[in-house]
Amino acid sequence: MTRKITTGIDIGTYQIKVVITELVRDKNNRVVPQIIGKGLCRSRGLRHGYIINKSEVTDSIIQAVNQAEKSAGIKIKKAVVSIGGEGLEGIKAKGTTIITKADSEITKLDIENAIKDSQENAPLLNKKIIHVVTFGFNIDNKKVLGDPIEMKGEKLKVESLFIVCLEQHYNNLIQAVEDAQIEIDGDLVASPIAGSCVTLTKTQKIAGCVLADIGAETISLVVFENNLPISLEIFPIGSTNITHDIALGFKIDLNEAEKIKHGIMTSTIYSQRELDKIITARLENIFILIENHLKKIDRSGLLPAGIVISGGGSGITTINDLAKASLNLPSRIANLYFLNSNRDRIQDSTWSVACGLCLMGSTSEEDSPSILKIAKNFKDGVKKWIKQFFV
Repeated sequence: MTRKITTGIDIGTYQIKVVITELVRDKNNRVVPQIIGKGLCRSRGLRHGYIINKSEVTDSIIQAVNQAEKSAGIKIKKAVVSIGGEGLEGIKAKGTTIITKADSEITKLDIENAIKDSQENAPLLNKKIIHVVTFGFNIDNKKVLGDPIEMKGEKLKVESLFIVCLEQHYNNLIQAVEDAQIEIDGDLVASPIAGSCVTLTKTQKIAGCVLADIGAETISLVVFENNLPISLEIFPIGSTNITHDIALGFKIDLNEAEKIKHGIMTSTIYSQRELDKIITARLENIFILIENHLKKIDRSGLLPAGIVISGGGSGITTINDLAKASLNLPSRIANLYFLNSNRDRIQDSTWSVACGLCLMGSTSEEDSPSILKIAKNFKDGVKKWIKQFFV
């Protein structure tokens, strides 16, 4: 029997993480992804998520892949790969088309034309479209809930979210992975989208929530509503900035500051009150950025499922309470939902992107768990649309 293996490669600024999963049947005869290997390597050749030295990135990928292969006892030939960093963003645009059929019935062609028009209205110079999400249809100036096909009208409007990145970074990342002798399975996947597959529930996505992944040098935000991403933003700031603040505040080297940030015992004598003050000041600045973005998209204080915090920065002790106070929203630290049976292998949300990539790349079956179907549907639905209409 052929084993159904999927590999996810999360290329982050601080670390490159590789997760290998296999679809197996659990005791309830459900098809579930089981982690059989993992690997990581300190990233080299990246800055704020974009490549500054391609060969160093390739070497880092090879080291992480070799570790995962040794852990799983298999050879990796193909992987689902993420793309993130400062060049990633979500661009909203509206498009309009006149209904083509004489009887005014809306067809798939009309939807295609409206989406194409929204693409033409979006500022996409030097950008590569990764995902396209349509989250609002309007027929003759009346909002439509759901699929407008076979409804009737004269004019169809659509609001689209184009998740894009810098085209040069996209091409460089593909080349770096291929130079590591890894075939990319499909297209690259935006890191926040992959992470959301294993950190957010369908209920949270429907109600409305924001996932904030606090990485080493960037913060990735993706806002969900009605089970669709409606906004994506990257900020060039991360947990490394907190380390730098501590180093400057206590006049110590960066390694000592990093240990202090994570509560590790060091030889440095410092005031806990002063440390809390330094960390709080930086976190407050971070949450101001997030709050300003929510205000920009008219969602400030209006996301019932609140904020979910993932990434390396989520391990800071006071971050949850500060998020609640700063954003006036419910807050929690992310859990990895599909890993309940694998907590001996991966326990924290820093692995969420790599795990989400595996989920998106897994082959869905009729009796697969719902979260696997959701991730698969996002990949096959949204990403095929962009291939068919825009690439």
